[in-house]
Amino acid sequence: MAAKNTAQVATIEESSWERVKAAQASKLMTLAPPWLVWPFTAGIGQMCHVLWGHGQAAAWSGIGLTLGTGLLSAVTWNVSHQRGILGRGSATATTAAAGMWVTACSVAGIGQPVVTWLVTVGGLVGCLGWNIRTVIREKQGLSGVMDPLAFLFDHAKDKTGLDGARMATVKASEHKIEAAMALPAGQKTVADIQKKTEHIEGAMALPPGTITVSADEDRADRAKVVLSDARVMKHPIPWPGPYRPGGSIGEPLRIGVWQDGDEVLHTIAGHHFQVMGKTGAGKSVGAAWNYLAEIITRRDVVVFAADLTKGEQSIGKLRPALHRFETTTAGVRSLINDIHAQLKPRTDWLSAHGYVNWEPGCGLTYWVLWLEEVPDIFDALGDKGVETFLKLLKAIRSAGGTIVLSLQRSDWTQMPTIARGQLANMCFGVANAADAAFGLSDAQEDAGARPELWGDKQPGMAYLDAPSIDSGRIAMPLRTFGWLKSDGKPDPAALHAHALEWPAAAKQVDEFTAAVTRAAAAVMPLTGPVGAASGTDDANAPDDRDDAVSGPQDDGDDWNPEDDITTPDPDPSITADKDGPIEDDPDDAEWTFTRPTPTMTAAQARQTLYDRIAQWQNQGVTDFTTADLSDIWTNAGLSRAWAQKWIRKLRDDGVLGFDDETQRHQIHAAPDTAGAAA
Repeated sequence: MAAKNTAQVATIEESSWERVKAAQASKLMTLAPPWLVWPFTAGIGQMCHVLWGHGQAAAWSGIGLTLGTGLLSAVTWNVSHQRGILGRGSATATTAAAGMWVTACSVAGIGQPVVTWLVTVGGLVGCLGWNIRTVIREKQGLSGVMDPLAFLFDHAKDKTGLDGARMATVKASEHKIEAAMALPAGQKTVADIQKKTEHIEGAMALPPGTITVSADEDRADRAKVVLSDARVMKHPIPWPGPYRPGGSIGEPLRIGVWQDGDEVLHTIAGHHFQVMGKTGAGKSVGAAWNYLAEIITRRDVVVFAADLTKGEQSIGKLRPALHRFETTTAGVRSLINDIHAQLKPRTDWLSAHGYVNWEPGCGLTYWVLWLEEVPDIFDALGDKGVETFLKLLKAIRSAGGTIVLSLQRSDWTQMPTIARGQLANMCFGVANAADAAFGLSDAQEDAGARPELWGDKQPGMAYLDAPSIDSGRIAMPLRTFGWLKSDGKPDPAALHAHALEWPAAAKQVDEFTAAVTRAAAAVMPLTGPVGAASGTDDANAPDDRDDAVSGPQDDGDDWNPEDDITTPDPDPSITADKDGPIEDDPDDAEWTFTRPTPTMTAAQARQTLYDRIAQWQNQGVTDFTTADLSDIWTNAGLSRAWAQKWIRKLRDDGVLGFDDETQRHQIHAAPDTAGAAA
């Protein structure tokens, strides 16, 4: 378990360890009090006999000590009201028994055989009984007994407004301490504790990020607490190799290490998730490299991927193991269409074979669709393409597929709201708390996850909330494995070598998967340059075209063109066969292709766009699609992405909105046409 060996955890920093050592010494002392009280009680009894054990004084002494015993027993019963009935009863009974023995000893003296037998046997049984209760309560955790953690918490809780709460160790290991916290009944909730974790860490002199708090599913008045050292996550953890090579995609993937030293095991089959984080936070080398390196080693899964923004740079080294990897607009559009075209045949096949959803061993290959920098892909797909994608997102899970969307900020301008609601969350470092809200689930925010503390300073650090992840870990930091050279920089050569060991061509796939894979060869490349930043076509390429290829194409030698002809031959005198030469017609003029000359500049186009929307608003038009503005960007020699950029700005300004159901832009107000040229 190389990952565990790498993470050397020191749970509490040195200043707190001194207090822990003192607490360890006091831990032995918790067993000593009964044995110290025993001879002390015997001494008091004998002293009372010496002073008042003769004549009339003995009677008054007996009466007074009896009354005192009753009073002390009543006080013990009242002050122990927070303990269970057994603890309350045993404390009261011990007080009463000790008082009655002192009363008897004051009259008869310790030398009487019965008095001596009572103090010997009764004292021995009483001391052992209290020691047994102490040990058992300590093992159970919530006892108030001084363990190191309880010692620290008891000295710090009043400073954080948690007086009445108790914490005790349940389990301690090399990498973490698991504890339980009892909350003041009716006064505090687990959510209150989660909001105070930073204050508790400060009061206990612990490193920031040490404490993770989650709810106890069985008791609302208790919380589960895990303490681990966040400082060990600052150092890269080398990739230990594939977790279960040759296994099923239905088994967990190992992609990193939790802060408490345990491995991150994520089963992705059956749900989609988004990967979010700012540039440099480790989305590609942390998430894409580790997930895909694991996925390609599983026997029953293929990966389809796309990256219009970085092309080959991020995941291109994995191409030998990918069944399809698209870096052009035409390729991405075709990929989405091809996968969508195979969904119904797949679900029909599953239904015919008795399956409600995809299952390991069902006979179909699982699909993972990994989309890097997905906002650029959405721009390239256009409104119709995004609509197709959303249909795909809703249906592919039951057909046997997971979609992973990677982006920098998952706000409504970059990610359709209806899509974000379908996704689990993996959030790397972000710029601020506002950005974090788009990358975390509500449960992670409530539990105190704070990826804004990392930014891009600790690449590979992330939070993960997904169906297969325990709820107690959703706010615990993890670190993905590092594929690093000796100088600490990413090592794409190692990733490429790993991909070569698991080539896509070596896998047996079903007919539907083969259809999507073969269709990649039929995608025609664009004749113009592809925008590297936006992933869009050159301005002279039709922006709303649909890719015609959606399945395997038959180009074999047995094809006869006459088989597909259904119209009369207009000129039977002209004959030719399929193998005859094709000669140029000397009478035809030479064809030339020219790019249309733009009729307006980009600034003029922006002004025209603002004026158009303002005119619509004055005319009472309430909504429109991006395609309704196509004449503007066409006349300026620009692309759809240019128009979408300014539409997003108008959304940010509150001028426009967007209806997820109709997929149309909503006009809320007229734009400031005077500021369009600014």
